[in-house]
Amino acid sequence: QVHLVESGGDLVQAGGSLRLSCAPSGSILSINTMGWYRQAPGKQRELVAHFTSASTTDYADSVKGRFTILRDNAKHTVYLQMNSLKPEDTAVYYCNTSPMVLLPWGQGTQVIVSS
Repeated sequence: QVHLVESGGDLVQAGGSLRLSCAPSGSILSINTMGWYRQAPGKQRELVAHFTSASTTDYADSVKGRFTILRDNAKHTVYLQMNSLKPEDTAVYYCNTSPMVLLPWGQGTQVIVSS
C-alpha cells in the first residue's frame, strides 16, 4: 500500500515563496507520473502541476510562471516550488499520480497566503 505524504505548507504573505514536498512511502511505478493538486475551500480539487513525460511538465494557467514542479529521483521525492504566492493560492495541496488519480489521497499540506 502506497501512502502519499505531503509537507511544507505554511502561512505566508502574498509575494512569498514555499516549497512543498511529496514523498510516497512504498513502491510506486515512477515519480515521473506524479502531479500536484490543490483544493481551496468550497472548490473542487484541481491539478495545478504535473509531469507529462520524463522531461516535460505542464501547469494550470493560474500558476504558470510562478510554480515549478521538480523531482529528485535519488530521494524519490517530488517538489512544488511556489513563488509570487497570491491569496487565491490558499488551499490544501496534495500529490498523486497524473493525469489519472490512481493512489489513495494523502492528508495534504495546508498553504495559507495572507494579503
